[in-house]
Amino acid sequence: MAKVNEYSEYDAVGLAALIRQGEVKASEVHEAAVAAAADIGGKLGALTEGPFMQESDANPDGELAGVPFVAKDLLIQIRGVAGHGGSGALADVPPATEDSVLMSRFREAGLDLVATTKSPEFGLSVATDQKWQGSARNPWDTDRGPGGSSGGSAALVAAGVVPIGHANDGAGSIRIPAGHTGLVGLKPSRGRVPLGPGQQELMYGNVVEFAMTRSVRDTAHLLDLVHGNAPGEKYGAPVPRRRYRDEIVEGARNTGPLRIAVSTAAWSGVPVDPAVQAGIARTATVLTELGHIVEWQDPPLDWEQFASALTTTWCAGTAAAVIPLLDAGADPTAFEATTLTCAEAGRSVTPMVLAEAFATNNLVSRCLGAFLRSWDVWLSPTSLAPAPPVGTFDANNPAYSAADWVRKCINPYPTLSLFNVSGGPAITVPVAENSSGLPIGVHLGADLYREDVLLLVAAELERAMPWASRRPPIHVNPR
Repeated sequence: MAKVNEYSEYDAVGLAALIRQGEVKASEVHEAAVAAAADIGGKLGALTEGPFMQESDANPDGELAGVPFVAKDLLIQIRGVAGHGGSGALADVPPATEDSVLMSRFREAGLDLVATTKSPEFGLSVATDQKWQGSARNPWDTDRGPGGSSGGSAALVAAGVVPIGHANDGAGSIRIPAGHTGLVGLKPSRGRVPLGPGQQELMYGNVVEFAMTRSVRDTAHLLDLVHGNAPGEKYGAPVPRRRYRDEIVEGARNTGPLRIAVSTAAWSGVPVDPAVQAGIARTATVLTELGHIVEWQDPPLDWEQFASALTTTWCAGTAAAVIPLLDAGADPTAFEATTLTCAEAGRSVTPMVLAEAFATNNLVSRCLGAFLRSWDVWLSPTSLAPAPPVGTFDANNPAYSAADWVRKCINPYPTLSLFNVSGGPAITVPVAENSSGLPIGVHLGADLYREDVLLLVAAELERAMPWASRRPPIHVNPR
């Protein structure tokens, strides 16, 4: 590389190869990434802890040795780093004394931790805004947010600071920011990537851990490196038939055309932006040209019933996180208004109301499962509109009821949380943009444990509708 900061031209797999070949030193890449994180991370309001001047304790022989990455300040546990969950109520917590399973696998892969990134408080918003430390910004347009809840990681990956950003997803929190910032965002199947050892499940099985990248091959390679059951984990996924990186190789599929259902139905009542409609239509055309069987079909879902059940589990899950902190003496004024509103609503949820929500979630899962017996992939919008302006979602507004807040968060992204409830995998890929150049992602969902199918289709779309040359105005190497 002529300049060290040209590391941003490469995805993680390509950068790791350069480091192995001695064309650039891992220490040089670390220094460049730290400088970029300090500069661009500050401009985008994306950082929580760091950047860390010292290289992290990662495996020097790992497949991705020397590749810089960032970790979201939520859920993952990092030895020597404090985790605040995006909340001022946890501003002064001590550093963790051990890694979570996923963090230990990131280290074993050789990934070099550069910083931790901003999340909304406890991940309870689809915008990465904080009462504690302000809002993260979108590198494509800093008047707009990057989405949430993994928006800090998304902003830094999109801006070229790192090729991989850790993320997690309980109602779209990987896919929403990936879609709004032009990234690949895979939500794996429930149980594919361990959550432990600190917890068995979160939000009643809706939350999963993984990452966002700029290329499908990075997503596939990373999943190969971090998936797999852990001792004592509540959920576990079967071993894939072969490596995910092998699924995306040109010509790897020999099973004939896939059956792909397409929908832009606005179940939540939010209108679909014309640019989103056009992006879905163009993607459907490309998939047809690739030889797949593509038809416009909708699963028979009852949106209001689903949204009501999700409100119950959202609030009960919030109460489980927040009420113990309040009971232990945490200052209520440190929390955001909607966090307290949802926690209090969750405190009042009775066992029967929770059981009714679980019964509805079972109906939703069975409905989606039956639909996906007829279709290998379901194509729908990631978001019904491009990235919204900063401040569109105001989590510190006491006027929202719990039901108001949950619906405000999920209504613009109606198909995403369905896959959290069902446990099936889903991915967004940035195949389109609007007239202003803002990224538009399309959402692909599949049956439980079929990440192989999603990665195959995502790779086909990446070859047919390439996005690697697109670059936001705020970037390590601006054009």
